[in-house]
Amino acid sequence: MGDMMCPLTATAWSTTTPRISLLSYVLLGVASSTMSTEQEADDEWAAVERRGAHLVMAAAERPFVIHGFNTYWLMSFAADEATRPRVTAAIAEAAGAGLNVCRTWAFNDGGYRALQTAPFCYDEEVFRALDFVVSEARRHKMRLILALCNNWEDYGGKTQYVSWGKEAGVDLTSDDDFFSDPTLKSYYKAFVEAVVTRINTITNVAYKDDPTILAWELINEPRCSSDPSGDMLQAWIEEMASYVKSIDPLHLVEIGVEGYYGPSTPELLLVNPDDYSGHVGTDFIRNHQALGIDLASVHIYSDTWLPDSIEENHLQFVNTWMQQHIDDAANLLGMPIVIGEFGLSVKDGKFDSEFRETFMQTVYNNFLSPWERGMIGGGCLLWQLFPEGAEHMDDGYAVIFANSPSTFNLLSNHSRKLES
Repeated sequence: MGDMMCPLTATAWSTTTPRISLLSYVLLGVASSTMSTEQEADDEWAAVERRGAHLVMAAAERPFVIHGFNTYWLMSFAADEATRPRVTAAIAEAAGAGLNVCRTWAFNDGGYRALQTAPFCYDEEVFRALDFVVSEARRHKMRLILALCNNWEDYGGKTQYVSWGKEAGVDLTSDDDFFSDPTLKSYYKAFVEAVVTRINTITNVAYKDDPTILAWELINEPRCSSDPSGDMLQAWIEEMASYVKSIDPLHLVEIGVEGYYGPSTPELLLVNPDDYSGHVGTDFIRNHQALGIDLASVHIYSDTWLPDSIEENHLQFVNTWMQQHIDDAANLLGMPIVIGEFGLSVKDGKFDSEFRETFMQTVYNNFLSPWERGMIGGGCLLWQLFPEGAEHMDDGYAVIFANSPSTFNLLSNHSRKLES
């Protein structure tokens, strides 16, 4: 499948010196007053930066607020000519509703249409599909949060890394060895380097230099249940955040955690949806104190976290969960908050689409109030938005605008509030 990039040995980990960008000159006040129209357009599309608990488009000196969505399969669909048009449709429809950030997978480890076919081996054809996703996002003025791995087996994830390690003769006992074994960490670092330093074959811009990319996400929903103390995952976060920053000092970095409170804040364990979630090896406050982490990551899935289907209980949970995390992100961590996933399934009949919209509005309202007071920046990303023709991928959470004009209006209204 495609041309394989597969060096015999791992590439050396080397830091790169960031080039002095046009933005740097602007900030130093030495930019040419005869800047071309093209340069001005580049200035408008400069990288989003973090300033304390807020995000800004520094070149334009404007706040940047995330109003986003998830469509995880964009790279996979772009790898097939038959489904590639749905990538453009997904991004274009979201832009039409005023959304400005898409979170999607920049990984596919082993299996069908894999980007990483084996450690240190990457399929050029699939990489070109990711190039297409990035270029289409740029064309529609859509920023990207690109996730680099998965805690779960979907699209390979840490389970695939462990399988590769065992095939290489490494003595491994569980999937959690992903976070501690030197060999597996070398596989991950090599993959991260391949993605971050990739030069887009369509735009000819290196990913690490492309302001289309808002942030790198280390791993989707990491958990390390074999070490409830959180020490193992914490060490991995610190190592990998530092590594990503060493090869890409331009972009923001987030972890991808669900936001469970852990041992470092025992007084907040009761905020978690259940007792189990405080013992899965994650720790919201401690995790986000790691150097190199810029955004506080939180997910919201009360429909699977809570045992009942009493609507008021779910709304109350959303209120409590968000308000606590927003307060902690602003006052303890001093960083923007990103509700990286939030959604509600209508698949099993527990909830209907009308309540899903109430749920969504509750999430938006909880962010809007502190944002309007200047307390916090960041934003929210709906799980998940699909174009027509992708219904077979629906896990019960998919919003398809063609079938749900009221949800389109809800998202558009939220866009207008953020712009006012």
